[in-house]
Amino acid sequence: MENNENISFEESLEKLEEIVLKLENGDVPLDDAIEEFNKAMHLVKICDDKLKSAEESIAKLVKENGEIIDFNVEE
Repeated sequence: MENNENISFEESLEKLEEIVLKLENGDVPLDDAIEEFNKAMHLVKICDDKLKSAEESIAKLVKENGEIIDFNVEE
């Protein structure tokens, strides 16, 4: 499996969309479908990690004195 760790979130989504279209087409041999599914799961993990990282970065506020504090949104 190719190393996709350094691709952008958008590139990961684009590759996921390509895989979904290929699998939805239905004429992919089983072995290829399994390989594509595994690639997709790897890309999903990359996207999830990038989203979590972005969320953590956004959840920080910087006070006027430069102190970084957590920003909590009450749901």
